[in-house]
Amino acid sequence: MKQKERLVLALGGNAILRPKQEPGYETQKENIEKSAALLANLITMGYDLIITHGNGPQVGNLLLQNEIAACRISPMPLDVLGAKTQGFIGYMIGQAVNNELRKNGADNATACIVTTVEVSPDDPAFHNPTKPVGGFFSKEEAEKMQAENGWNVVEDSGRGYRRVVPSPQPINVPDLPVIESLLDRGISVIAGGGGGIPVVNQDGEYRGITAVIDKDLTSCLLAKQLDADKLFILTDVPNVYVGYGTPAQRALENVTLDEMQSHIDAGEFAAGSMGPKIEGAMEFVRKTGNTACICALGDVADAVKGKAGTRIIAQ
Repeated sequence: MKQKERLVLALGGNAILRPKQEPGYETQKENIEKSAALLANLITMGYDLIITHGNGPQVGNLLLQNEIAACRISPMPLDVLGAKTQGFIGYMIGQAVNNELRKNGADNATACIVTTVEVSPDDPAFHNPTKPVGGFFSKEEAEKMQAENGWNVVEDSGRGYRRVVPSPQPINVPDLPVIESLLDRGISVIAGGGGGIPVVNQDGEYRGITAVIDKDLTSCLLAKQLDADKLFILTDVPNVYVGYGTPAQRALENVTLDEMQSHIDAGEFAAGSMGPKIEGAMEFVRKTGNTACICALGDVADAVKGKAGTRIIAQ
């Protein structure tokens, strides 16, 4: 039974690896430790946390390792690579947060759940793969990969060719009872990393499938199913903006669902960046009547108090 205010925090990629940084262990560890201090502070303030995170660069690196080592070691499927990254990123976040808690004399704890997320095998996304994964290839390399592996490959903004996979909607979190049990014991949980491991239900059995679920949509689903009081989508910018990058740029602060929808209808938010974050935040507000906030990671303590970020409210 929920006793404390419950927050879902969706960490952006900058919490783990910032643009142009080398993706080595020490760099990621340093970034995560800085983020962990902010998360531990919220736990000591008395909140139960459900922490989600991205894994795009990390999965991309494992795909590259797959390709390089394919002549020696059989490549792992994409759902297994998602599980691997959930494990090692969750381990790093959990260890860093728990170290911060102990440093502050707190006896709280954080645990990681390698999380499966159910999608429908009939989702239209399986007929229209759009999510780029892995590295870039020349046209000749891409055609070879397409012929040998049956990949869907597209040209990506003049930078080369990339594999694309389906990005279906999340519909259920089978591991929800385990997450709920930990939260009821006062243990904050790292779950749904990278959008979760996509699985389909076949005759009562879950099986992994090649796809990537948007992590912000999974964060929204977790927030709804866990009866979270607030959803925070943490990015590298302090607010959502309209007129972004123009002289008319304006930060949004308190915005109703109707107001945000009018901005969407006006074409304000890019599908590949802010769009999914806003979609997930609005879905949470629409279904629960609670508040969602999109803000910078460093502003999260103020955002929890309603003093920072873009807050999406029902009306």
